[in-house]
Amino acid sequence: MSYRPYQQILRRKSRRIMVGKVPVGGDAPISVQTMTNTPTEDAAATIAQIRRAEVAGVDIVRVSVPTEESTAALHEIVREVNVPVVADVHFHYKRAIEAAQAGAACLRINPGNIGSKDRVKEVVKAARDHGCSIRIGVNAGSLEKHLLEKYGEPNPEALVESALWHAAHLLDEGFDNFKISVKASDVFLAVAAYQQLAEVCDHPLHIGITEAGGKRAGTVKSAIGLGSLLWAGIGDTLRVSLSAEPEEEVSVGWEMLKSLHLRHRGVKVISCPSCARQGFDVIRTVEKLEDRLAHITQPISLSIIGCVVNGPGEALMTDIGLTGGGAGTHMIYGMGKQSHTIKTEEMVEHIVGLVERRAAEMQAAKDAEAAEVARQAAA
Repeated sequence: MSYRPYQQILRRKSRRIMVGKVPVGGDAPISVQTMTNTPTEDAAATIAQIRRAEVAGVDIVRVSVPTEESTAALHEIVREVNVPVVADVHFHYKRAIEAAQAGAACLRINPGNIGSKDRVKEVVKAARDHGCSIRIGVNAGSLEKHLLEKYGEPNPEALVESALWHAAHLLDEGFDNFKISVKASDVFLAVAAYQQLAEVCDHPLHIGITEAGGKRAGTVKSAIGLGSLLWAGIGDTLRVSLSAEPEEEVSVGWEMLKSLHLRHRGVKVISCPSCARQGFDVIRTVEKLEDRLAHITQPISLSIIGCVVNGPGEALMTDIGLTGGGAGTHMIYGMGKQSHTIKTEEMVEHIVGLVERRAAEMQAAKDAEAAEVARQAAA
């Protein structure tokens, strides 16, 4: 069981590229990205941070490579992690070439500060030679001088013109394995730029509100901007840019996609804000359950409702539900039916057990289906 979406989002049609093993664009799932904040030269610390992001569900990770030492460390980083690594390059085009040689799956370049057309040409050659894709990363804070002179300030038209200008450079080299971003810290500017770009090209788009802020403010700001774009069908891969740890960015990105029924992973908790009618401490219960169930990857819906006003209705629409009752006794629902009661003191452990059991059953069914497909293929 799970909520059936009231509305299905019709995604913009884009070309598909590959970022390592991850497809981006076309009918591929929208991928979730983050970026490390450890010194890339410290391979061990960077690998550890990427692994934490992997647990949170990241699809692609970007790392800065500002020095020769960082591109040298990239060899080990790429080898030790399980997701494609994007090398973030600014100013020094040779770092892009070194990153491609080190095994980066994608090169993120900001054409406004990478240098001449000849340098871009060398980066394209390295990408082609080593099987890398490229992200053209246009940013409102680093637009080319001639565009600032033309438009007077960063605006959607300037961002789009910059993106298409540099896309044309790559296409002139016969290279089309690239995606584009047109980021800004202003929500209106970023959304308008992406909307305009989406109308005039079919390149896959990496969406984000850059420099969004801290965990709370940045999440709200990103949800408004990215939510608007995703709802309009725009976006093939995303990053939530927060002044927070990378795994937090990943978690927020996933929550956005789950809320819009664009992807499903882990436990989706439907919970009430609580009031004086609650039969148990809803807020603390949800906090404990979110922490205890963070390891679950199967898509499972869980409702935690404090009283019987909305509780039974919500519980009937989720895989597992809890509705608060009187005298410390509460009702458990399973797969759309009343199941049994539970006491407050046993509640959290009991629900964790139910969810883990449901996840194991789903994984077993998935494994059995895969085995049957393999058996038929071998027959």
